[in-house]
Amino acid sequence: MDLLAEFAQRIGAVTALASAGVEEVSGFDDDDVVRFIALGVQLAQAGERMSTVGAGVVAARSGREAGHDGLAQSRGHRNATSLVQELSGSARGDAAKRVRLGEALLEAATPPRASGEPLDEEVVIAAPWHSVVDAALMDGRITTAQADAILRGLDGPPVEPGGQAATTDAVEAWRLASEQLLDEVAVRTVEDLAAAARQIRDRLDPTGAEARYLARHDARSFRMWTDEQGVRHARIRFDDHGAAWVRAMIDAALRPRRGGPRFVDPDEAAAAQQLIDDPRTNEQLAYDLVLDVLTAGATAQEEKVFGARRPGARIVLVKDDPVGHLEDGGDAVPTIAVEQEICGSGAVEVVVDSCGNPLDVGREQRLFTPKQRIALALRDGGCVWPGCTMPASYCEAHHIDEWKAHGGRTDVDRGLLLCRYHHMNLHHRGHRIRRDGKGPLTLHPPHGPPRELRSKPPLRWRWEPPSRADASAGTGFIDPLRKGRGDEPQ
Repeated sequence: MDLLAEFAQRIGAVTALASAGVEEVSGFDDDDVVRFIALGVQLAQAGERMSTVGAGVVAARSGREAGHDGLAQSRGHRNATSLVQELSGSARGDAAKRVRLGEALLEAATPPRASGEPLDEEVVIAAPWHSVVDAALMDGRITTAQADAILRGLDGPPVEPGGQAATTDAVEAWRLASEQLLDEVAVRTVEDLAAAARQIRDRLDPTGAEARYLARHDARSFRMWTDEQGVRHARIRFDDHGAAWVRAMIDAALRPRRGGPRFVDPDEAAAAQQLIDDPRTNEQLAYDLVLDVLTAGATAQEEKVFGARRPGARIVLVKDDPVGHLEDGGDAVPTIAVEQEICGSGAVEVVVDSCGNPLDVGREQRLFTPKQRIALALRDGGCVWPGCTMPASYCEAHHIDEWKAHGGRTDVDRGLLLCRYHHMNLHHRGHRIRRDGKGPLTLHPPHGPPRELRSKPPLRWRWEPPSRADASAGTGFIDPLRKGRGDEPQ
């Protein structure tokens, strides 16, 4: 085939560069080394796109209806994933990802036609909700890993009762969610992108979010066994609430070791230093902590076991929203679980303005109040430094305008969350963060152009379908943190 022959010639043209050895590359100057890596990444991404498209075609030709005559089956494989795994030499999970993405690309290229529908040029067939992700993948704007994170996280609009196709509003909501997640690719890791996609899906589909929550609750389990060497093991499958509580318990105890906020009180600082100097590993400390809690039970001395901060899973619930979210990580919590928590521990109300900035206290005090910390956690979702995934509970509140040098105010719109490392890096490496009024936060490094800092949580996105959206506000995801800047979806 002429097309394949042309591909082979082009691949041959870059083989010499791609096969350069360590000695040759070691002789490059700094700029050439960076260019060499960039070319390698581009070549790898092009290869991924090729294999992904091919995997989609293999899947289409290897369906159950094809039987033993299917493409994969005729070559001795049970399914398309098995054949792609053999051809690519990859792990089964990677092969399955290529097949999933390939099938999505094929669906976008050949949308389904109703049975018996005539071939009429005037017939308009709606593109699938993920077509924008497919286009970004084929254009090279995102990698296959990023595309898979968005597609798997969003999962797709739920079907209507009776198996009917999703409504037009639902398809549009998922499409807009895809577009906004594509805008977040530059500031999120693949793992963070997948988590954000899952959280947005749960906001768009609260009924499905509750069903998934209950399914994970029903699947909870604890199992112990002894191996042939006499070593005891245990396996826990958590439900959402149990996992959040155990994680909060361990984080509260080990935070000084993991870069948590610095302690101001001398006694707390001394206790934190003692923990840092402890010869046990983090895993051993976590194990001993869990056993201490199990042993002590309800009579545990909280200040002795947990240190300065008592553990707990804080849940954020925006008024009139159908689901809540964990403060750390943002995972969805259905209303039934939120109501249960309120019965046990109560709630703290935080009022915010249209830009998400509440509870200003001006110059009267130096440190942000506990309510302000809750507000910052709700707005920022963790460390806002590009690429950082530290959750809110590990962060320190930073004054954009320094308290002494610039007469800084302890106002939420003049503060933000940074993890300890990036907070220290900001002060010691000459970086500055600026914000004009209610505009975006921008990071100004000592070298290079400024970068806009974006909050992590999808809590800022609120879907307004046509039936609810105000005529002047348009339809789509409303972002109060970016409101008034002219870039809201219309």
